[in-house]
Amino acid sequence: MTHHMPDVRREQTDRVRIFDTTLRDGEQSPGISLNKQEKVEIAQQLARLGVDVIEAGFPITSPGDFDSVQAIAREVEGPVICGLARTSFQDIDAAWNAIRDSERPRIHTFISTSDIHIEHQLQTTRDDVKGQARAAVAHARSYTDDVEFSPMDATRADVDFTAEVIRIALDEGATTINVPDTVGYTLPQEYAAMFEELYRLVPGLRDVVVSVHCHNDLGLAVANSFAGLGAGCRQVECAVNGIGERAGNASLEEIVMLLRTREASVGLWTAADTREIARTSRLVSRLTGYAVQPNKAIVGRNAFAHESGIHQDGVLKDRTTYEIMDATTIGLETNALVLGKHSGRHALRNALQELGFQVEGAALNTAFKRFKEIADKKKRVTALDLEAIVSDEMRQSPSAYGLEWFEVEASSTRAPLARVRVRLPGGEVVEGSFTGDGPVDAFFSAINAATGREGRLKEYHVSAVTGGRDALGEVTVLLELNGVTASGQGVSTDILEASGRAYLRALTNALADSPVAEAEHHLERASAASTPTP
Repeated sequence: MTHHMPDVRREQTDRVRIFDTTLRDGEQSPGISLNKQEKVEIAQQLARLGVDVIEAGFPITSPGDFDSVQAIAREVEGPVICGLARTSFQDIDAAWNAIRDSERPRIHTFISTSDIHIEHQLQTTRDDVKGQARAAVAHARSYTDDVEFSPMDATRADVDFTAEVIRIALDEGATTINVPDTVGYTLPQEYAAMFEELYRLVPGLRDVVVSVHCHNDLGLAVANSFAGLGAGCRQVECAVNGIGERAGNASLEEIVMLLRTREASVGLWTAADTREIARTSRLVSRLTGYAVQPNKAIVGRNAFAHESGIHQDGVLKDRTTYEIMDATTIGLETNALVLGKHSGRHALRNALQELGFQVEGAALNTAFKRFKEIADKKKRVTALDLEAIVSDEMRQSPSAYGLEWFEVEASSTRAPLARVRVRLPGGEVVEGSFTGDGPVDAFFSAINAATGREGRLKEYHVSAVTGGRDALGEVTVLLELNGVTASGQGVSTDILEASGRAYLRALTNALADSPVAEAEHHLERASAASTPTP
């Protein structure tokens, strides 16, 4: 999105900062298990989207999360890179050590101010909460000038007490104050009134950035966030596709396009490049395994579709009769032909660069091999196909299970039989066979037999990347292993091959997330994971 250069006053008063929490609050969604490479990939795309702040994770929760946040801090340029921390010095130290290599590091610390949380979750007192807030912000400020503080569950708290805690945070040097609707309880008019009262009680709020963070339990996350902006807040904490704890967070694409479409009316704007919205949505959906519902605002596949004859007639005559946004402003490609089966490495590299992928050397060779395999099966390879292929290949890892080959025999007269050969993370090759209720069930059971793992399938989804009989199929698998739920994705013109890839990646992710695999860190992770977050 291109704006005229704002004057200083407009920059200070009308710009809304986009604080993306896809990799922190979003990644806490059940079944999502992103590895470091996938998190860095999403963070780089968020930087291309132009978000102001990336909340990269909660470093104390696990060594894996610490490593991912550290990698993002070191590799992603542009946005502020933020790490979340409770009020303990151990949390704050971990957050700082993870983000310290960023050009623009931020520590975000929080503690509840609602009596419900203070009495039942924290099992402490209001005085102790004030002391913890003071010490935490002061400790964070000893590391960086950019410190954000959140009074968690503020919409169910006594506003006078919340104001008192916020004053303490400001006295200790907090530069952003985020007042969250942690459980999605408030109404827009209540949220706006709360901010008006906080501005009255704490005049110092007018000298810092005030932020909103809303959950969607009652379907009001975007409406509440917008109400907060109307009351004077200038940062919105949101997630791509609205993912997050329980019913999710405010949807980034809805917030951004609401401000873009109604900018003339509301007088607020963001620096986000809206042309990157659709690609960002697809990437997050593909890597998390969380499909976007067809009627999802902005990025759902029906968002710009017209079934009614009356609507079709109007749009054919003039798009604006029924469309309030132009699909091209969010980067919805026409899915035109990009490459053919005779295209070479140079053409592939150039096409990938146009899509935002920098692929060289061995990675380019691998992508080129996969492209040729797909091109032999498809008459044309589109932008969406390339995006899916490369994203699929980037998830390959030497430490992951790999599918060598498979055979599935199926008929209407006998139970399907599947045989597979799987490459283990250490390089060993194993085989297994099994029958099942259907071809997919037999295939997954054969993988269990080969790997010696008893993964239990919980969800199985198939979608087409593009249209046509030769379309790439994208499969998402959600399974449970050793009490851990994890997802995996696979892409191929063969649905069974895509299914096998997805199942093996889900197994890999489940083992990486298993408390058994990180026994020495189990108690620490369990403690942090059981703590609610803003």
